[in-house]
Amino acid sequence: MVVLLLGMWFLSGCTTTNNIEFPVVENNVAYSKVASLSFVNANEKVPYGSDESQFALLWRATQAEQSTSKPLVVLLHGGCWLSAYDIKHSYALSTGLAQAGFNVWSVEYRRSGKSGGGWPVTFDDIKAGILASSAYNSGEFKLNNTVVIGHSAGGHLALLAGGQMSELKGVIGLAPITDIKAYAAGTNSCQKVTKDFMQGMPSDKPKEYTQANPSEQPLHQQSIILQGANDSIVPAYNLEQL
Repeated sequence: MVVLLLGMWFLSGCTTTNNIEFPVVENNVAYSKVASLSFVNANEKVPYGSDESQFALLWRATQAEQSTSKPLVVLLHGGCWLSAYDIKHSYALSTGLAQAGFNVWSVEYRRSGKSGGGWPVTFDDIKAGILASSAYNSGEFKLNNTVVIGHSAGGHLALLAGGQMSELKGVIGLAPITDIKAYAAGTNSCQKVTKDFMQGMPSDKPKEYTQANPSEQPLHQQSIILQGANDSIVPAYNLEQL
């Protein structure tokens, strides 16, 4: 998974002896392996709404002096927008980023299914969760020194948020879903549940799909997309419309 690759890339510059040592990166890492990685618990849980899924977890940089020259990382986990896949599988990446000297603001949000999400509720949560970082601790973190990183479905949401929040420093999409209309027509397990997130297919909800489609919305000027050529969940051809 690209998310694991990025975590290992950041970790390569870390030499603190108390850091967790992550395994060598493999190709097409299974979700179960990512979810089973070791991690350090977050330093703080910060609600940004009244629902149990509306909160952010803050990991402080392991060495505080390193974080002064680095942006805040707002992390948006993936998981097909489904309630079945929550923030927990991204704990290891948050840990790795903190070990690399970044403060990490990892946002949980309402998703399709039990947590009551879906379009546009999920996207509203994302924007609220990002804005909450700038209100935290009397404005400790500034949006103009914040980079939003999202993986898969989280990457889809990160790209959309970046397009509406120009004050951000930048956006990084890790195998993001960039064309949700084309994605909804696919047949893999994640593609099939796009209709649940959008509460219909493109033919049923044309306006909503356009609003939720990064390929048809403005992107942040400082946007970077990392995509695996052999990704079976978010195929590389999803980028063609960008």
